[in-house]
Amino acid sequence: MELPKETKEKTLYDYQEEDLNTIFKCLDESPDDINLLYQLPTGGGKTVVFSEIAKRYINKTKKKVVVLTHRIELSNQTSRMLRGFGVKNKIINSEVKELSDQDDYMCFVAMVETLNNRLQDDKVKINDIGLVIIDEAHYNSFRKLFKYFNKSIILGVTATPLSSNIKLPMKDNYQKLIVGESISSLISKNFLAKANMYSYDVSLKSLKLGISGDYTVKSSDELYGNQNMLSKLVSAYEEIAKGTKTLIFNNGINTSLYVRDTFRKAGYNIRHLDNKNSASERKEILEWFSKTPDAILTSVSILTTGFDEPTVETIILNRATKSLTLYFQMIGRGSRILPNKNEFTVVDLGNNVARFGLWDAPIDWQEIFHFPDFYLESIKNDEEIERDFVYEMPPELKELFGKSKNIEFDIKAEYKKVFAQGLKSKTVLEKSIEQHATICVENSEDVFDARILAKKLKEEIAYRVRQYSYCIMNNTKNYKEWLEEDYERKLRSKISQKFAQRM
Repeated sequence: MELPKETKEKTLYDYQEEDLNTIFKCLDESPDDINLLYQLPTGGGKTVVFSEIAKRYINKTKKKVVVLTHRIELSNQTSRMLRGFGVKNKIINSEVKELSDQDDYMCFVAMVETLNNRLQDDKVKINDIGLVIIDEAHYNSFRKLFKYFNKSIILGVTATPLSSNIKLPMKDNYQKLIVGESISSLISKNFLAKANMYSYDVSLKSLKLGISGDYTVKSSDELYGNQNMLSKLVSAYEEIAKGTKTLIFNNGINTSLYVRDTFRKAGYNIRHLDNKNSASERKEILEWFSKTPDAILTSVSILTTGFDEPTVETIILNRATKSLTLYFQMIGRGSRILPNKNEFTVVDLGNNVARFGLWDAPIDWQEIFHFPDFYLESIKNDEEIERDFVYEMPPELKELFGKSKNIEFDIKAEYKKVFAQGLKSKTVLEKSIEQHATICVENSEDVFDARILAKKLKEEIAYRVRQYSYCIMNNTKNYKEWLEEDYERKLRSKISQKFAQRM
């Protein structure tokens, strides 16, 4: 959150004050080396709360406070926020080799890596540290510093108390979790904007999982960089978000560049940003984004933390993620409220809503903190999600079948009927082929027209075959490919038969 150099004394909202009192009560009742975790949604003002904690703690105990962040921009923002609360602080960055003036400060802000290097080299030793505050505490990079502060209180702060590494759960490092206000409560009290969420079904079969447990950049670039997905993205934007200030999240730099080029060709005002941009380029791009009403900014995960642009109206998730934290961070970038903005739009092109639930749905953070394995196992996998997909024929294709009364066919319902009658399961596909052939013939002059129409049904055929393979519990890739080919061949043959009967 950008703040002017000199800011007036800050005031806290009621819910922030309540959380503060809960945290201090817990600290008063606990030993001086407790590790405590505090959860508050993105946009709820975590930096405000821990800046006030730092101020009160220093006044009360006369001991020093260290605030740890994982990015240089966050260090600068945190330092400004602390100053806004009247807390004089010093940033320990790469230029600070030693701390000869440490007695002039009661509060220090440091980046993890920098402080770790200084402490390892014995170049920096801060005396009398009572409290260590860790921002974005779900990152594991902070763990290496715990050994230096084993006699201090550690307060981790995060929107999502779920470790970024499955093998290193947060409960191993923190004894207690204090849960703040929920997203739905912050929306109802007008502290956060309401998200209007739209999802497009996307088949993620080609995505591969990496060592980190999330989808690899390479496989994401291959899926989201193909023409089909790029067209889907532009259509989704035009259908739902056209003319709004839009932030697009991608998993790979290549995808983001393809997105930029595709939108430019379509005549839209778009720019691309990634971590290879210099500080001055980044500043210039973000200023352009801020002041341009219909700006579209396509980026990789660089803007998930430490970026605050309240005027964002639409967030497009042009990627899939297995990370609950990333899901909340991406959507949270649109949730800032303004006098003329109390809603924003989310367009999901990665089945993320199906995986994690709606952004403002109730979530039991205590259970996730104490039993992360159970939570992670309960997340729907991609195959389960795709079972629930419902194919909807595009309007322009529907028009081509305008002469038919009914173009629907429910594979699952038909399978139940066939099963109850004791017939062979492939009867379902035979009935489906019959129905497809009928609508092709009804809307064609001759056999050639009908066959051209049949080719346009490729996506629906793939969907029906997939539904059928779930019913018979044979879901292998080779089997489905063979079934699709066989279906298309039989459909052509059935169309010829129907025209022969007409003659």
